[in-house]
Amino acid sequence: MKKLFLLGMIMILLTGCTNIFNSSIDTIINEALNSRVNTTNVNRKGYSYYLPRGLVVYRTREFNEVLSDQKYLYYLYVDVVSYNDKIEFSYTANNDAYYSTGLLNQEKNGYVEINNYENDQYLIEIMYNYAKIEVIAYESDIKEVVAYAMSILSSITYNDSVIINYLGDDVFESFEEDYDIFEIVGSDNYLEFADDIEETDEVRDPDYIN
Repeated sequence: MKKLFLLGMIMILLTGCTNIFNSSIDTIINEALNSRVNTTNVNRKGYSYYLPRGLVVYRTREFNEVLSDQKYLYYLYVDVVSYNDKIEFSYTANNDAYYSTGLLNQEKNGYVEINNYENDQYLIEIMYNYAKIEVIAYESDIKEVVAYAMSILSSITYNDSVIINYLGDDVFESFEEDYDIFEIVGSDNYLEFADDIEETDEVRDPDYIN
């Protein structure tokens, strides 16, 4: 039952309760990092992940996706090249940020950094498990966004054999040139890069997506 705590928090949120808003950002992050949930419902080339109910796939292109909760866009990039090469990463907390912390759970690491953006909005950047999500949101929605993003990133599962088969493709080289997942926060690089992602013909239900 403890394993399902994070998913339970998401469901509580979607049913209109306020428990998640009474939790701290630290608590939301820690529960995601310690979750043993291994459910996935979105399958891609070389990886899969869990898309919580309330989010849909809005745009997609290979290892880049734009997700939507009908209010905000979640820009997701999965760096299978860095995963395959086991690139090491370290993060120093930014004392000037609205919120900043490093993430570490066994062999997986990353960071969460939230900074003032514009028009009373905040840029939320979360990198974990060789993937990154960026969202621009209002302060009142930060905890909800963090819960969704951490649920996705902590659920990502890689398929080593598929990734190895694709390593010779030019697509990997082009992704490495266009976007560096380890570039530290505040640059908006991926928000701009994701504009080139092809929009899907229709918004797809997250129950099970291939």
